[in-house]
Amino acid sequence: METNRKPNISNCNMAGLRPAMLELPYPPIQVKCRNHDYADLLSYDYCGAVSELSAITQYINNENRLCQENCRLARTILEIAVAEMMHLQKLGELIQLLGGEVDFNAKRPDGKQIMWTPACLTLFQNVKKMLCADIEAEREAIAQYRTHICKINDDYVNAVLRRIIKDEEYHIILLQALLEEL
Repeated sequence: METNRKPNISNCNMAGLRPAMLELPYPPIQVKCRNHDYADLLSYDYCGAVSELSAITQYINNENRLCQENCRLARTILEIAVAEMMHLQKLGELIQLLGGEVDFNAKRPDGKQIMWTPACLTLFQNVKKMLCADIEAEREAIAQYRTHICKINDDYVNAVLRRIIKDEEYHIILLQALLEEL
């Protein structure tokens, strides 16, 4: 049976969206030499439980659930997701240059691989809990990047990781401001 009701249309316009990133240049994507151990470490940042892939997926899911009720909040979340996509791309390039594989498996030192799944995500319906989970995920990512910087003896790779950390710190500031507005 057909109805004459109009479909719900989102009034949330994402035109002109820009990634939520600091206006600082990224260092060139290069490595000192091939190093599979470093590539394996970066695979956790790429697609581990705490990773850019997890961040992107969690932010897109949150944006989808928020765009009908709070366009400004949803737009900011999507801007952060786009920044995380750029981080993922840079990590993928580094992994390839280091001689690793970009295949959505985090590589452990014992040779085992852990495939990324949506179980890595922390999803809430409540907006405050959602933003708190996003802030915590950013903090965990920063801590993981810092740990990896201590294990990687390649100034080129570490410069990129330090630059990514600056964006992640900026995301925390944006998310905390959104949380305070609720």
